[in-house]
Amino acid sequence: MGFILTFLHSFFAVHWSFFIFCFYDVHGAIHTCFVDPLLLLAMVSKTCCGMTILQSCRYMFISPPLLRQTSNVAGHEIETEEFRILDLKQKKKVQMVRRKQRKVMTLPPRSEKMPVDQHWPSVWPGPRSFHPATVPLPLHQGFPHKKKPSPGKFANAELMKIPNFLHLTPPAIKQQCEALKKFCTDWPKGLDGEEKQEAHFPIEVSTSTYCHSSPSIRDPLSRIVTLKFHLRSLPLDSHAKDKFLRLVGERYDPATDLVTLVADRCPLQNQNQDYAYYLLTALFHESWKVEPWEKEKTREDMEVYQWEGSVSEQSYSNLLTWKGKDDQEILKCNISDKDKETYKDAVESIFNAGEDICTISQYKKAAKNLVCRKPAISRRQEEVS
Repeated sequence: MGFILTFLHSFFAVHWSFFIFCFYDVHGAIHTCFVDPLLLLAMVSKTCCGMTILQSCRYMFISPPLLRQTSNVAGHEIETEEFRILDLKQKKKVQMVRRKQRKVMTLPPRSEKMPVDQHWPSVWPGPRSFHPATVPLPLHQGFPHKKKPSPGKFANAELMKIPNFLHLTPPAIKQQCEALKKFCTDWPKGLDGEEKQEAHFPIEVSTSTYCHSSPSIRDPLSRIVTLKFHLRSLPLDSHAKDKFLRLVGERYDPATDLVTLVADRCPLQNQNQDYAYYLLTALFHESWKVEPWEKEKTREDMEVYQWEGSVSEQSYSNLLTWKGKDDQEILKCNISDKDKETYKDAVESIFNAGEDICTISQYKKAAKNLVCRKPAISRRQEEVS
């Protein structure tokens, strides 16, 4: 694009290390350009022709960024092409003024202002995470580094991630018990001893309730129900007792005479409790049933030794009706029912449990207690004499 320029007015002005060059074209429009003085001097030294200078300046002149040049001809605006920006010198970066940080005045920890005789349940009323500024104790927890003591309570994650029982202090427990007393009733006077309690309430039901921080308040272990009772509290005969023990299996403890039934099949605790009562009812009625084939059993088919109707019982009866030299029956042998039960248990234990030192010594003692006795008549005569 060729320009025939007439220099009517031109001047140079210094502005931020650039020259402002103003000129008019043939249409009468004024143009303003910015040029580096060093580049202008270099071009002037190479050529003396003004047209060559201006044609070279077409590519070297710099116009303000994002500014579109316009020319006015007879009141009409004509848009011209915009020059590209060429930065030959980096501008200095303006340093941002940083804001001054204000010092925040922090209050001292609350534990330093606590009196010694304060009401601790008011400070820590319920379960919560550990807070070092609230607990007036020099607590330490964590691994010591390089022969240093354990980390203190401030900024200690070990103390915050474990549960604490600071809300269950003795004064807090005493206060809670005093508040619950008005909702409790007096203990019945007729249930002073364990024997009376067992006679009126033979079944013991145990459940568990869990309290922990989780999205759900229900715990799967809280559904388990444990039912305990003594076997002697059930009205069972020898046949029903034997059948009941066979049905129960390992749930019976012969040392304590306790039967333990655990129900955990149902999802809710009330359902498992009802199921445990159903099991007890079914076991009781099933143990009293007598099948037709059970009547055909003989003594040799019995699973355990029974003293009633055995040869040992006949020998005991013969001992009571034993005759002396003068064919006189000694009926007053002074053998009590207690001695009879002791001898019966000794014989059954030696057959059922097996022969060992304990069972043999027990049988020996019971047999000597029966045989080595004097008639009651002779004892009376000795007492009179």
